[in-house]
Amino acid sequence: MTRSPAHPALQSAAPRQHQGVLSAAASGLDAFITDHGGDLDRVFGRAGIDPEQLAHPTLSLALPNYCEVLEEAARQTGCEHFGLRYGEQFKPQALGLLGYVGLCSPTLEAALVNFAEAFPFHQHSTLIQLVDAGECYRFDYQIRHASIRERRHDAELTMGMAMNLVRHVLGDGWHPREVLFEHSRPDDGEQHRQVFGAQVRFDQPCNGLLIPKADIADHRMPGSDPVLLMLVKDAIRQLGASAGDDGLFARVEAAIVGQLPAGEPTLEAVALAVDLGPATLQRRLREHGCCFSQLIEQVRQRLAQRYLREGVTSVTQLAGLLGYSETSAFSRAFRRWHGVSPRQWRSLG
Repeated sequence: MTRSPAHPALQSAAPRQHQGVLSAAASGLDAFITDHGGDLDRVFGRAGIDPEQLAHPTLSLALPNYCEVLEEAARQTGCEHFGLRYGEQFKPQALGLLGYVGLCSPTLEAALVNFAEAFPFHQHSTLIQLVDAGECYRFDYQIRHASIRERRHDAELTMGMAMNLVRHVLGDGWHPREVLFEHSRPDDGEQHRQVFGAQVRFDQPCNGLLIPKADIADHRMPGSDPVLLMLVKDAIRQLGASAGDDGLFARVEAAIVGQLPAGEPTLEAVALAVDLGPATLQRRLREHGCCFSQLIEQVRQRLAQRYLREGVTSVTQLAGLLGYSETSAFSRAFRRWHGVSPRQWRSLG
């Protein structure tokens, strides 16, 4: 039997390399923000995301920008549990390739295994593993990107995604044994208990979902399709074809962050920090449509937003932290990014 390459799971699945998170992870985000009273232009603008990217599920979003858009959406909409509620309604089909690698698997257990194995190609700089924990499987998830500090809403969204893959087979009445989060309890935890229907523990070493083995044993996936599964896995492998570069952007950005307080980082110093020659680093960045100066500017822009929002330093001090020799140079760059001065941007927040 032949299959059309226009299947939703394979649309736009060109062998494009990426170093962030596939935009399928933000499927329906614009509508969800609008439904909660948020201003799309303001949310996406502050997070540095082009909304047009969300229409193409295999385009790459920078992981820090993706996490920031969830945090910013929570702030702008006033929905304290934005990531939790977004994840609650996020169906596996909306995840594009990653969702279909689970849906096309032969059994629910195989779906979880395939989902975990494919996740590193979907999202970089991330720990993802399915651990045998005796009576349960533990689905572990943790972002490991040096410049991402705010990640609560991403974690709650991802736990919801994993839970909904199981519920796709067992129904909405299924609940995990336990849910773990690295962030602190945001309130009394009642909202989380309602969504997951399980004990939720905070301040844990890693985010996790405990799935009883007895619950998933011998359950076949209703959409099992070995041919489509093979095609989807191949498309995922093509997206991850540059496995040797896995984590390169995260390591380069971490080196830039560490060197900024001493002045603008040089290509030579950053290349040395990531164990590459300057020419090799330039080539690797060009292969991903980026150059060294652009990466420095992106890191500076993201850090400037974070520091201004947290209000922990003055604009003059911030200019020094970002490697600018003069406050005026920082102010000119910030106005180019946002159309307003740093002080004006802070007052608008």
